[in-house]
Amino acid sequence: MTADLLTLAQNLARRAGTQARIGRSQGMHVVGTKLTDTDMVTKFDREAEAMIIAGLRAARPDDSIVGEEGGGHRGTSGVEWHVDPIDGTTSFMYGLPTWCVSIGAQDADGALVGAVFLPDLDEMFAARRGHGATLNDAPLHCSGLSDVSKALVATGFSYTPAQRTVQSRRLTEFIHRIRDVRRMGAAAIDICFVACGRLDAYFEENLHSWDILAAELIAREAGARGGDFSGGPLRPPEVLVATPGVFDALSEMLVDAVRKHPHA
Repeated sequence: MTADLLTLAQNLARRAGTQARIGRSQGMHVVGTKLTDTDMVTKFDREAEAMIIAGLRAARPDDSIVGEEGGGHRGTSGVEWHVDPIDGTTSFMYGLPTWCVSIGAQDADGALVGAVFLPDLDEMFAARRGHGATLNDAPLHCSGLSDVSKALVATGFSYTPAQRTVQSRRLTEFIHRIRDVRRMGAAAIDICFVACGRLDAYFEENLHSWDILAAELIAREAGARGGDFSGGPLRPPEVLVATPGVFDALSEMLVDAVRKHPHA
């Protein structure tokens, strides 16, 4: 069953991402903002989500669907899809390659399958529970790093200016204790880059299920460890995904930084 679910997720992610990339080349159309003026949504986000939901409904009419842009369906099968039609909308708008389509499915036991497609790079990250993870059908594994001082770490920042200021102050508490920091602008990409060893760790706050469901499964199946900042179960408000050898050290740094710079 999971093989069919993964094939469906991959096909829909590729179709939606390709359509969005072609559409962007013909002109950008911003149709609104979400939480703040910097949290934008384009017509391509909505068109991609509509295409994915239509494809899921046609193939799996009894499944539930949760979409970032508000689309969805309440099903009865026990399988629930989480869809981010364009993760990294700002990168998409600016013509940067760090945007993706993320589609994942879960059941009562957690994530079942995940597909994350990067159209500008033509890269498909995929996994199904218990069967490992792949990049363009080749098996992948996270890095084996154990020295946190050599860790390349990615993060993201809130769309809310006040929260972003606090988060940047936290980073100053430990940036000198790691190799360096990167910001791709898309949670799913950051997590997949941990999965394939391009990054050693990633952390962020205040995410949503559609941001992380597919990518976290891919990272876990690639050998990475996920949790909240304290090392407890991973949850959207706090996400830390890292190669196992540096997870605990980064967890300690994050907990200390949050203690010193709590949100107001």
